[in-house]
Amino acid sequence: MIRPLIVTDCDEVLLHMVRHFRDWLDVEHDIEIPLDRNPFASMRRRSDHEPMSDAEKWRYLSAFFDTEMHRQTEVEGAAAAVAELSREADVVVLTNLTDDFQAMRAAQLRDHGIDLRVFTNQGPKGAALQRIVAEFAPSRVAFVDDLPHHHASAAEVLPDSVRLHFCGEPMIASLIPCAHEAGDAHARIDNWAQALPWLLETLHGSSR
Repeated sequence: MIRPLIVTDCDEVLLHMVRHFRDWLDVEHDIEIPLDRNPFASMRRRSDHEPMSDAEKWRYLSAFFDTEMHRQTEVEGAAAAVAELSREADVVVLTNLTDDFQAMRAAQLRDHGIDLRVFTNQGPKGAALQRIVAEFAPSRVAFVDDLPHHHASAAEVLPDSVRLHFCGEPMIASLIPCAHEAGDAHARIDNWAQALPWLLETLHGSSR
């Protein structure tokens, strides 16, 4: 039986990340990362308040995923929503981590009651999404992600996909440019209480 396919991001969609990254940087490294403006652009060491290089920022982010993924908590309603969606569709995760994190990410999600196949990726997600869709050959495709450039990539590669811009972290949601307003997503919804019914309707072709 041919089923619809939902391809979802993980961080800030299924699991909170940036709030835990902030707390870790604060306690372990004396680095501040304000969440009332662009977090990564605003990272500063308290010792000198000098801007950090992009290379330094990426090293800290990589170190967080190396040792601190256990800190991450579920976005409210994510596990229940995935369980409900899985009754109607195949659901997989497409996460921007390197391949060596694939098993760790899958295990991390299982610890939160989210047992899904995980695909890893670097850079824009359109090409990876296209490969996943080719494998599953679904009746319909829905893509869920918190970053607008991934929606632009998905729209370019798979224009017939249904795209939901979702950021489940209230502290940064308003800072992220809206892919729906840009014309690259069909909706912007930042909580699972509303996103779940929208996606269920979409799977049956009644929402675009």
